[in-house]
Amino acid sequence: MNEHSRQAERARLAESDSPTAPWRLWGPYLAGRQWGTVREDYSAGGDAWTSFPFDHARSRAYRWGEDGIAGICDVHGFLNLGVALWNGRDPFLKERYFGLTNDEGNHGEDVKEHWWVTDGTPTHSWMQVVYRYPQCEFPYAELRERARVAGRNEREPELSDTGALDGNRFFDVAVSYAKASPTDLCVEITATNHGPDPAPLHLLPQLWFRNTWSWGRDARKPSLVARTNDGWRRVTAEHGALGRYTLHVEGTPTLLVTDNETNEVELFGTERNPGEYTKDGVDRYVVGRDARACRVVGPDDTSEPGTKVAAWYSFDPVEPGESVTVRLRLVEGDGHLDAFGPSFQDTVQQRRWEADEFHATGLDPRRAAVVRRALAGLMWTKQHYRFRTREWLDGDPAQPAAPKSRTTPHARNAHWRHFDVADVISMPDEWEYPWFAAWDLAFQAVPFARVDPAFAKEQLLLLCREWLMHPNGQLPAYEWEFGDVNPPVHAWAALQVYRSEEVPDRKFLAKIFHKLLLNFSWWVNRKDADGSYLFEGGFLGMDNIGPVNRSEPMLGQWRLEQSDATSWMAAYSLHLMQIALELARHDDAYEDVATKFVEHFLSIADASTQFGSGGRGIWDETDGFCYDAVTRRLPDGSTESKPVRVRSMVGLIPVLACATLEPWVFQELPDFTRRLEHLLSKRPELKPFVSRRGDRAMFSLLDERKLRLVLTRMLDEGEFLSPHGIRSLSAAHREGLEVQVADQEHRMGYEPGESRTPMFGGNSNWRGPVWFPTNALLVEALRTVEEFHDGSFHVELPTRSTRHVTAGQAADELVRRLVSLFLPDHDGRRPADGKRIESTDSPLWRDHVTFSEYFDGDTGEGLGATHQTGWTALVASLMTDRRQTSAPGT
Repeated sequence: MNEHSRQAERARLAESDSPTAPWRLWGPYLAGRQWGTVREDYSAGGDAWTSFPFDHARSRAYRWGEDGIAGICDVHGFLNLGVALWNGRDPFLKERYFGLTNDEGNHGEDVKEHWWVTDGTPTHSWMQVVYRYPQCEFPYAELRERARVAGRNEREPELSDTGALDGNRFFDVAVSYAKASPTDLCVEITATNHGPDPAPLHLLPQLWFRNTWSWGRDARKPSLVARTNDGWRRVTAEHGALGRYTLHVEGTPTLLVTDNETNEVELFGTERNPGEYTKDGVDRYVVGRDARACRVVGPDDTSEPGTKVAAWYSFDPVEPGESVTVRLRLVEGDGHLDAFGPSFQDTVQQRRWEADEFHATGLDPRRAAVVRRALAGLMWTKQHYRFRTREWLDGDPAQPAAPKSRTTPHARNAHWRHFDVADVISMPDEWEYPWFAAWDLAFQAVPFARVDPAFAKEQLLLLCREWLMHPNGQLPAYEWEFGDVNPPVHAWAALQVYRSEEVPDRKFLAKIFHKLLLNFSWWVNRKDADGSYLFEGGFLGMDNIGPVNRSEPMLGQWRLEQSDATSWMAAYSLHLMQIALELARHDDAYEDVATKFVEHFLSIADASTQFGSGGRGIWDETDGFCYDAVTRRLPDGSTESKPVRVRSMVGLIPVLACATLEPWVFQELPDFTRRLEHLLSKRPELKPFVSRRGDRAMFSLLDERKLRLVLTRMLDEGEFLSPHGIRSLSAAHREGLEVQVADQEHRMGYEPGESRTPMFGGNSNWRGPVWFPTNALLVEALRTVEEFHDGSFHVELPTRSTRHVTAGQAADELVRRLVSLFLPDHDGRRPADGKRIESTDSPLWRDHVTFSEYFDGDTGEGLGATHQTGWTALVASLMTDRRQTSAPGT
């Protein structure tokens, strides 16, 4: 490999520091699922899953985006390229991944397909995905029926349970993209028959435009013109904003042309469709044998253009072990003079080599493979996200009027009419969560910073931009309800991204700091009802972690004061303090602002441990732990407060509220130093929250004694410490417990795996599983303690083991347990694979790592969303953290 090859991807990144940079024009921005999203829900009742179900998706035009298998699109989401397949047995083309809706799944929504993102680079100069396609008829009905009869105490039925994958009777379809230039994409689709018998396969790569013309807002219609001749096929795409592109199609497949229009006759029983051809035309032609469903392009055909084109390759049969390959080339302008000549394969090979160099880590091969797969999946789940709330609420001119339910003040997202986004955003999961979530995005920015710091910074800033952030300063949570509240971790993520770069980007830090000042004020004004410095926040992303729905008002006069909300705000204060101090090194105007956040932190710390609105705070001396509390005002004017005695992650979040002051603060910022010393001299009761060691200091919501008490529980294998990380609920509650909340009895208990409760739609699972985001924060907090105490702070690990380690070594041990989920154990199996088909001895499964949403608190089996290389991609950051004293997983 030459020197150019070794530096090529880094050079492309250096040229691509903005979202509109040429190398970022094309990418994996096509959604894995668009149906069942809030964006496509125009129903009166607001049930997104049933408003636009999977069975409508092949025949109904989307309003806001598109979806497909292993697909790409331009950064504006106009022109899309994806793969469709047919095995000769399915009732319709396989054009998108199938999964159950929230009501259909016994544990909420659940995709029922297997695919893996195997490689990728940040500029998407190289991307590769493998999709596993059964050779039998896909068992749609059986999967729905199995989930219908399964109870919440049962495992989710999987595709392997139906026998569809028995005997390796499936095709692996590997789709590779290699950019010869920013607007010259080489596409290779290779399908391999892994079964014991010959099997037919139809490959239908498709090119189509998102429908922008049917809604009465822009009548301009793009066009796809397909042409054939002896030995070649090509499609010319014309778009008013995107310009002209040419898709070269190797060989002599049949070109089928239709339009991306809704089949109203099929779906709604109307007399006729607005046009002759519809979105499902290719499916009805190939599978339904309807010769009138689309246009078949003949030699030198000059028929009318369409907006959706498929190239139909038929392989009948594909022999066992045999592979078949289809090649395409999408080029700006009039095309390439030698599209499938030597330059095609040279580009593919070169980009693969460059990816090898870019991802070189120095880790052993097993760990390096996990890091590379995690980052590849993270980069693949960048999606074009378009949503203009005011148009969605009001309806479109060419469509039926918006239902009256949309016009009420209580309509979903009615108070977010300003929201107007059309950007590429990092999503939690390609299928189960094809929309951004505020705290997910913050965590996702951290591993992104390892490979693409410009994108990481742009994403954090994007959520704070005026077309997303509410005018009152609130960050949008997610499209199901922008007004919900996620934990305020944006400042933490910004610091992590800032510190990850060798050359500090203070402009980025200043920009996000000023935006977060607005958000911090929103928290103070909206979530501290009586100014007690004890905060409310609702479910705060941890869904069903409590015995009651924390997003709903308490009965009677009771009010919930949350341990986690209060602690998140204490941590937020410290993170903003740290940002202000960093900025103050070059602009002393920020010194006063840093002091303001110190005072806010100390006020929260004081309230959380001593006073509070109910006179008790969140700290419970009896148990040596932190709890939520319910409080109410009594007729005599006094306040009654009771703890919610459930040992859960909400009691560990206080550990996160810690930060150090390095020597440079005291040397370079004298005004800040004097103000801090003056404050502590006047308020000696605040001194327990500020520790000094020589020329360094540390702020902590928990003083050393309280921190040790909480860590004793956290590092107890009978409570929070699992073989693979920190549980979200103490295993001491295995037998269940009854707890009184607001004069009502509630029962709950430790659930290491899937939730058995219907709360939050049944897919909320914070009563025992291990989650990567909170674990990564706990690791970071232990490292902060280590840095301050310099090896002198020891904890027993595990509790009652008589083995004492430093805080840094405790962080290393947590990292070891977390990354062990993805590494083979003594039996050669990855704990995260659990009892699923991925745990088989076959290399066809063993070679693919799955990154799940969360992990069983006892066994480590991956659960929930199965492509959550969103925040679970934090494993890449943990594995490559240079602060470790030993290699994780050893």
